[in-house]
Amino acid sequence: MLALHSTLKRNRLCRNSGLAIAIAALALPTLASAETVNVSAARMIDVVTGKVIANPVITIVDGRITRIVSAAPGSMVFPASEKVIALTGKTLLPGLIDMHVHLTGLAEIGGYQTYKYTDSFWSVVSVPNAKLTLDAGFTSVRDVGSTGFQDVGLKQAIDGGWVPGPRITPATWAIGATGGHCDNNDLPPSFDKSTPPSTINSPDEGRAKVRWLHKYGAKVIKICATGGVFSSGDSVGGQQLSLEEMKAIADEAHMLGLKVAAHAHGDEGIRTAILAGIDTIEHASLASEETLKLAAARKTWFSMDIYDDDCILEAGTSNGTEQASLDKEKEIGLKQRQTFQRGVKLGVPMIFGSDASICRHGINARQFGKMVEWGMTPLQAIQAATVHAAKALGQEGQVGTIAVGAYGDLVAIDGDPLANVKLLEHPSAVIKGGVLVMETK
Repeated sequence: MLALHSTLKRNRLCRNSGLAIAIAALALPTLASAETVNVSAARMIDVVTGKVIANPVITIVDGRITRIVSAAPGSMVFPASEKVIALTGKTLLPGLIDMHVHLTGLAEIGGYQTYKYTDSFWSVVSVPNAKLTLDAGFTSVRDVGSTGFQDVGLKQAIDGGWVPGPRITPATWAIGATGGHCDNNDLPPSFDKSTPPSTINSPDEGRAKVRWLHKYGAKVIKICATGGVFSSGDSVGGQQLSLEEMKAIADEAHMLGLKVAAHAHGDEGIRTAILAGIDTIEHASLASEETLKLAAARKTWFSMDIYDDDCILEAGTSNGTEQASLDKEKEIGLKQRQTFQRGVKLGVPMIFGSDASICRHGINARQFGKMVEWGMTPLQAIQAATVHAAKALGQEGQVGTIAVGAYGDLVAIDGDPLANVKLLEHPSAVIKGGVLVMETK
């Protein structure tokens, strides 16, 4: 019996070794034919220092930056096997990062109008939404809430090269309390089966949900700490998860290597989320000065979608948005911008989050102008969507920077965004992983 066991074990090892050799052999041509791309432009902005570098040439091999030099136009000769992307007269920045999007949502459809569409409709429209986002210069996004793991499916399709789109950090379902902002509160009890599977009512349930979401592809955890503008039957700022529940979720997520984002409008909910160890606060509309100082001291990131008020008020109820939701927005829109202004002055670390799907996908960059209007310098606004966003993602040195070892994600624009940040609304070229994915003619 022992001899038979040894023979079977040897056979398994041989088969496994043969498979490993075969896989290695298949990989060799890929390594040997690594694609090299050289990108040149008139200037490049170092988003850490704000320094402008003249005549950059960036070499990207297999999607990663391997060399950055400054060379006079025409002074470098490249092998015929290497691609050249000459962005004459353009300014280069790192690919932008939007830390708060919902690619499976549409600004054009709101309120009860959403129930006219079958579940799979939202997966379908996420594909053009992803393309619009990428073409707008956002090569990385954090999708903070999607039903049915649709954001994970979209990520898989993009990563596999089936559809174009940005690098996605998906949250999947957002965790919230029964009856809270992340529950379905606009249907009668007979439809209670539609309650999202991510609702919780205790710290232990919170831990279990984190494990379940992580199991099926969540790369960040999203919670709903307070009420919201577009949820029925709650106050926009009322706290909905306890300190114990938020802390259990944060601790479990951090143990698994995940960051946590908290939807939070009201001051109490924001402060509780900070104390619970939540990594980023979304919206943060009604934070008091005391809470802003706490966020600055704890280095808790704020993601404040201060352009959205324009979109919401302009659309009104024409897209199906309920009047009650519109009234909530009128209550907090200006206050959120004033909170942002105070937060910038007090040194709260800020990241760029547009909440795309509230405004149309592809116009994410319009928020840069609002950030500057309400207290940031253009460089600070750009940093919020590059190096600071990368740090908040836990992807420093990978995205949000033009540096050796980082992904070859670049956006090119005409002019100087340090003088006019609104130029970022109209990129002339977008490169993702060394591939030119968009160029205006």
